[in-house]
Order: sequence, then C-alpha cells, then structure tokens
Amino acid sequence: MARIVKGIEAGGRTLRALFDSGSLRSYIKAEFRPPTARKVKPITVGLGGEIRRLDERCDLTAAVDGLEFDLTAYVVEELGETEHGPLDAVVGALTMEEWYIKLDPRTGELDLSGLRKREFTEYKECHPNHSSVPK
Repeated sequence: MARIVKGIEAGGRTLRALFDSGSLRSYIKAEFRPPTARKVKPITVGLGGEIRRLDERCDLTAAVDGLEFDLTAYVVEELGETEHGPLDAVVGALTMEEWYIKLDPRTGELDLSGLRKREFTEYKECHPNHSSVPK
C-alpha cells in the first residue's frame, strides 16, 4: 500500500501532508506553526526513526479538497520525506477518526465521504410556531 500524501491548506499556505493511520498524533513543521502555538507538558515519541521530546502544540483549521477540518498538532523541526518529497505535516489517526477521513488502500487515495457528510446547513430563521426544543 502506498503512503497517502496530499496537499492541505492551512494558514493560507499549502502543506504537503502525510495521512498516517499508524501515527496517533498529528505533527507540523515549525516553520508552519501559527502564532497561537503554546508550550505544553512534554511528550516523548518515536517519529521518523528518532525518539523526540516535543513540548509545543497548536490548533489549526485545515482543508483537504476544499473540505475543512480542525486538528491539534505537535510542532517539530523536521518531518523527513517520503517518495512524494519532503513533508510539512502528518495528519494522525485521532484527527482522521474525529473527522471521518479514511484511507482507501485500493486506490491509494483518501476517502472523504465521511468528511463531506459532516457538512451542515445553518438555518437563518425558524418558523415561529415550531420549536426545536421539546416541551
């Protein structure tokens, strides 16, 4: 099965992201961290064949194929590269599960049907004789 790398839009930039069901957490290269990144209790992880101690995390709104999703990512200096080139981010299993993003090993593509279903319509006005709250 090929690794699935796709461009995601985050902070007005396009990042090359690996969608990795084998990675619990998500990661982003330090050069792409938003100004709202914050220090957190350090964690130790095996990432890219190295043991790393990470103590900075950020929240991002990203989009894949025009579909928005939120993620919390740990900030790393380097992520290495795949056969698709250098990586800017890793979208981990927790984010993919939360947003119903699946890997399709048959096609080597993302299955975004669950993410599409999460889109919703916001109604401007309710009819005055109807209430969405049970009495």
